[in-house]
Amino acid sequence: MLTTTPVLAAGAVCWRIVDGKVRILLVHRTQHKDVSLPKGKVDPGETLPQTAVREIAEETGLMVALGAPLGQVDYQLPSGRDKSVYYWSAEVDGHALESARFTPNDEISGLEWVSISRAKSILSYPHDIEIVETFAERAKADRARTFAIVIARHGKAVPPGIWDGADATRPLMERGSAQAASIALGLAAYRPLKIISSTAARCLATIAPLARVTGLPVKESHAISQDAYERGESDVEAVIGKRVKQKKSVVLCSHGPVIPELIDAIASHTNTPPTRDFLSMGDLATGEYSVFHIATHKPRSGIVAMETHSPSND
Repeated sequence: MLTTTPVLAAGAVCWRIVDGKVRILLVHRTQHKDVSLPKGKVDPGETLPQTAVREIAEETGLMVALGAPLGQVDYQLPSGRDKSVYYWSAEVDGHALESARFTPNDEISGLEWVSISRAKSILSYPHDIEIVETFAERAKADRARTFAIVIARHGKAVPPGIWDGADATRPLMERGSAQAASIALGLAAYRPLKIISSTAARCLATIAPLARVTGLPVKESHAISQDAYERGESDVEAVIGKRVKQKKSVVLCSHGPVIPELIDAIASHTNTPPTRDFLSMGDLATGEYSVFHIATHKPRSGIVAMETHSPSND
């Protein structure tokens, strides 16, 4: 039987606080004559987080940081092809709102900030309402505002068996460099305020494209290096503890053997049960990354959501 891959799309529940109350952004689409959440199809070479940020910017003029994922919806297009749409929450700050520029066009006729109850009454599709309800549950529990700890594994490096130098000096292979370029905009979608990398050359090279995209400096940390791990000198507890205490989104690039230790530390500092699903977030292939979303007001209340992404070119 002939099968086709589903159409992939990504979007977000964009939200802000107005006079102490939550308001979310809906788009009125011109051609479809409906009301929906901002979203759009994945372009070739994009990762889903990258798509979500780009589409929101194109449809609404807002430059947002992705918060916690809200799930996915699956449905069939009139053509008969399946479509899957992935959603995140995205808080809109004052700067994004002031700098946004929107003009009605052939795709979007208007934008509307509404209450959650109003949104559920005017959205055109039940699957959009389900996503809004998921967000509403988090908002009610004061877990809508989050920060992210992103754990990335370095890209594919030259194998140790064919490298004459010290392990920490092994460079990325061509595939590893492509992986690093592929994930940069996806990592940037979470708008990290800090980038921390193992001192190994392969980690520094992996995170370099993200540093160029964001303009952030890279802080080198021996504490999350493989050399420190093998010598019993790593201190991932202190690294993660500081990140949770500061409540600011961060990207850490490390190694396969060290990443499970980082995941354990995230569980410990957020009071998250170390379930099999949680611990499996550390089983990353080269170039992959896992994102842990933590409630800003209640960091010890357990992880709000978690997700893993791969390079688009793998």
